Amino acid sequence: MTQPLRNDTLLRALLREPTEYTPVWLMRQAGRYLPEYVETRARAGSFMRLCKTPALACEATLQPLARFRLDAAILFSDILTVPDAMGLGLYFAENEGPRFERPLREEWAIRDLEAPDPWEHLRYVMDAAAEVRRALADAAPLIGFAGSPFTLACYMVEGGAGGGEFRHLKTMLYDRPDLLHRILAVNAEAVARSLNAQIESGAQAAMLFDTWGGSLTGPAFREFSLMYIQQVVANLIREKDGRRVPTIVFVKGGGAWLEAIADCGCDAVGLDWTADLGAARARVGGRVALQGNLDPSALLASPEAIVREARAVLDAFGPGDTGHVFNLGHGVSRFTPPEHVGALVDAVHEYSRAGRAK
Repeated sequence: MTQPLRNDTLLRALLREPTEYTPVWLMRQAGRYLPEYVETRARAGSFMRLCKTPALACEATLQPLARFRLDAAILFSDILTVPDAMGLGLYFAENEGPRFERPLREEWAIRDLEAPDPWEHLRYVMDAAAEVRRALADAAPLIGFAGSPFTLACYMVEGGAGGGEFRHLKTMLYDRPDLLHRILAVNAEAVARSLNAQIESGAQAAMLFDTWGGSLTGPAFREFSLMYIQQVVANLIREKDGRRVPTIVFVKGGGAWLEAIADCGCDAVGLDWTADLGAARARVGGRVALQGNLDPSALLASPEAIVREARAVLDAFGPGDTGHVFNLGHGVSRFTPPEHVGALVDAVHEYSRAGRAK
């Protein structure tokens, strides 16, 4: 049995247990808005070398917690490490983002696709998770993460982000759905394996990012994204060291399907900034916790505006001491002043704590 966490507020909130205040962590909380991260990345020489060097990945993971009173660390890595481990040849082009040397277009390549062994092909991720967990010394929980099977497929078929249109993938979806289902089935197995290995290595919560599920029609979302998210969640380790391991599912642009997402087996649903948090709470009832959902652009405004908007999000969720994790509706912008993140974290803690005391 491991030592109890000194701050388990996030885990309790994800499980809809009472908390003294609303916990807060931020998607992309370790990133280019922090000068210390920029320095670490420069020492690494490249983004992928940073991801693949456990000591540096640990350093990047912990940097925001050294600055801000965040309630969790999220492992510094990338969702595309999983398809990279499948042999697709991940690289990052200057000003173009991630690219794959060998995108999945040919039927033979899709038929030959296999889920990698994370302990062999993604060992650097697991080593980083173990190193972060040791460094945290149970001060706060560690979140592991992966991309959803559909979001990974978007990059794998397009060879990159595809401008958000996903011409090749959507052509496959309508012309050869059998091939896309083959990719998604392999991805679901690979993602579940990766997340379970992260949990075995020290992650105490797991998050699935479905960045591109919102680009689908309702029926297509259920068939090609949600069905495989359900498979991943169903195969995750749900208890470790005597404690439940909560799962979070975030579908960018998925507000229309909130009830279906809430029924996928997860413990919490992440919301982007377009969702009405109060209405979402009414729609899901007590089925899941909710995470979100400040517009990341609010962090570019003045500290006074940030405090106002943070309070508005907390007010939108409504009264009570269970079931809300404060986060952004997407990742921190690289142009965010670091002190603005500090203002946000303090505002969330102070305003929610004062609300509990009433």
